[in-house]
Amino acid sequence: MNRAFRMTAVGVIAVSLIAGGSAAAFAAPAQLHSPTPVVATAPATASLTAKAGASSVHAWEEFRISGTAHGIKAGTKVTVQQKQGTKWVSLPAQTPVNATGSYSVRVKLGIKGVNQLRTAVNSTVSPVVSVTVR
Repeated sequence: MNRAFRMTAVGVIAVSLIAGGSAAAFAAPAQLHSPTPVVATAPATASLTAKAGASSVHAWEEFRISGTAHGIKAGTKVTVQQKQGTKWVSLPAQTPVNATGSYSVRVKLGIKGVNQLRTAVNSTVSPVVSVTVR
């Protein structure tokens, strides 16, 4: 075999080995040693739902407000609030959130007319529910 042909064959083989080997050498360590991307997620937004068990009651008649708490730890106390004038006033009606995220609290109202109520945990509040006291 002629010397020029051998040198060309060796050069072609060497280049293909280097090119293939370098691609593998650069690809494998990058995949093996690169850290897994960490995606930051915002904490779940807390929310409350509320539903009154009755839309109309007699003064001091007991009824229930029940609902669900999302993003709120089980055992956290849910408080019923009543709108009095322009302020929301916490009533002495509280109950803990259970393990499934639901709650149910007994309420008695004495202020006749339409009462606006909501439930609250810290700054998280439910939509307003209305109950008419006769």
